[in-house]
Amino acid sequence: MSVKINVNGVVQQVDASADTPLLWVIRDHLKLTGTKFGCGLAQCGACTVHLDGKPIRSCVTPIAGVQDGKITTIEGLESEVAKEVQSAWNELEVPQCGYCQSGQVMAATALLKENGSPTDEDIDKAMSGNICRCATYPRIRQAIKNAAQKIS
Repeated sequence: MSVKINVNGVVQQVDASADTPLLWVIRDHLKLTGTKFGCGLAQCGACTVHLDGKPIRSCVTPIAGVQDGKITTIEGLESEVAKEVQSAWNELEVPQCGYCQSGQVMAATALLKENGSPTDEDIDKAMSGNICRCATYPRIRQAIKNAAQKIS
């Protein structure tokens, strides 16, 4: 089956079954490898991308369900909010192993686009589905706060 999807502002024609997870289309068909496979059950957040600006888990989202939307991967994240998030991540040296970080950045960017002054509770809620095995959670929280201060 041939499917058209908009990824990072480019309409792509992909030959994939309608039930193929978006993650595998992004990684295997489009060769955008910043989005990671973690659990395949939408529980770890490593596969987080944006669909029309909202974070989704691409490992459980079938390609047929995203044909009319705009998908943004870590490679296409270019907003001012995203730049501040990535800058704060670098300044605080958030990544340790780095595997989960693209999903973390995607979730943090979505949070700050909706809420420019999140509380600790807001951050915890928005980031709760993103697991970091290296436990860099205090640095993640601080990076989100630092980015929020720069964008407000």
